[in-house]
Amino acid sequence: MAARGWRRAAAAAAGRPGGGGPGRGSASSAAPGPAPGPAAPAAAALYVHWPYCRKRCFYCNFNKYVVPAVDEAAVRACLVREARTLLRLGQVQRVTSVFFGGGTPSLASPRTIAAVLEAVAGAAHLPAAAEVTLEANPSSSSSPRLAGFRAAGVNRLSIGVQSLDDAELRLLGREHTAAEAREAVEVARRLFPGRTSLDLLFGLPGQSQSAWARGLEMALGLCDDHISLYQLTLERGTALAAQVLGGSLPTPPQDLLADMYHTACAILVAAGFRHYEVSNFARKGALSAHNLSYWRAEQYIGVGPGAHGRFVPWAEGGCSREARVQTLEPDAWMQEVQSRGHGTRRRVVLSPLEQLEEVLALGLRTDEGVTHERWGHFSPQLSLEAVFRAPGEARTLQQQGWLLLDSGGLRCTAEGLALLDSLLPGLLCQLQHAWALSHGSKAPEMSPTADRAGGEAA
Repeated sequence: MAARGWRRAAAAAAGRPGGGGPGRGSASSAAPGPAPGPAAPAAAALYVHWPYCRKRCFYCNFNKYVVPAVDEAAVRACLVREARTLLRLGQVQRVTSVFFGGGTPSLASPRTIAAVLEAVAGAAHLPAAAEVTLEANPSSSSSPRLAGFRAAGVNRLSIGVQSLDDAELRLLGREHTAAEAREAVEVARRLFPGRTSLDLLFGLPGQSQSAWARGLEMALGLCDDHISLYQLTLERGTALAAQVLGGSLPTPPQDLLADMYHTACAILVAAGFRHYEVSNFARKGALSAHNLSYWRAEQYIGVGPGAHGRFVPWAEGGCSREARVQTLEPDAWMQEVQSRGHGTRRRVVLSPLEQLEEVLALGLRTDEGVTHERWGHFSPQLSLEAVFRAPGEARTLQQQGWLLLDSGGLRCTAEGLALLDSLLPGLLCQLQHAWALSHGSKAPEMSPTADRAGGEAA
């Protein structure tokens, strides 16, 4: 389908309640494409990073920049060129989903979003029903602006609400109010019915469990499609971390954080949400197809300053999956794109064992876990049963009721999912030892792959 025709069809699909496409059905139907083993078809998801914000929130250490003015035409041209270049390098025939993250992508003009989607559709097949998500802040989500994004081809919106309490928003350094957040969500639900997601933060300094529960109930009254819950992380170098370390704000107790998470899970599950990933909950099949591509270890290409990717660069003669990171600083990234077509700053060929570590670490984040089929794409000789049925950490965790290994594959129980960070090191060690035995080599030291894989999805 021609690029322009794709955009019209995508906008029409977004306007229908339950408008179809990946992420509208069950976990299996939500898959954006086959798992990308070495011989898999050249399909990939695409992440596009918009690095600019109007201000830096007090808790944020993401790759974002606050500048007096943005040369959007130049940034747009570089995003378009890099997308085309990397899709060509990966010989990608089909783009399964697109996600515009940041930064604050809703500060970009609909023209920029449309130009990137047109370029993608011209370089590879982008199905009319493919999920196209844009992250938005309430302060840049007016009705005309969101309508412009919908006309550009966006069919799913992820809104950074974070809180519906004005005092908490001020503590976080957000520039919107609770009233503006509610208005933005209402507009989004009219324009993107069935495909609106809210981000919420818990574990704020001084936040009580009752206040968190009330905020969550208010959020449920606004949006019953998809909710992402994130525990606030006090990142070094941020204003909020400095206040906590300096003693002017209290450190949230670990027991309280655990109680907040369990309370949220109970409330959302009781409301009919499926807890399909550690931090993500969906009703009526509104799973995020794009994020599922990360957790299922499928190929994805990262475009824009600081974006990450995982794909095989077939056009360069590569035959193994690479981990790629684009240059962080926007002006330096643009210079590299203008001179050689892309701004890849770091690329690492992932060994077969490192790929399996990612399959394990990411797959166990989901309620479906790691299926035998997906594991077999990356490990045709060493099965899940051979690795995790043997005596070791996995068997102990199964006996304790935190892990399951059956005909569906390997997955955490609901109780185990909440403890995943503490379960993973032992499981990764067991995988490494099994791999070493099967290859007649010494077990390696604990690989950093799991850490690399865990935080790149958005």
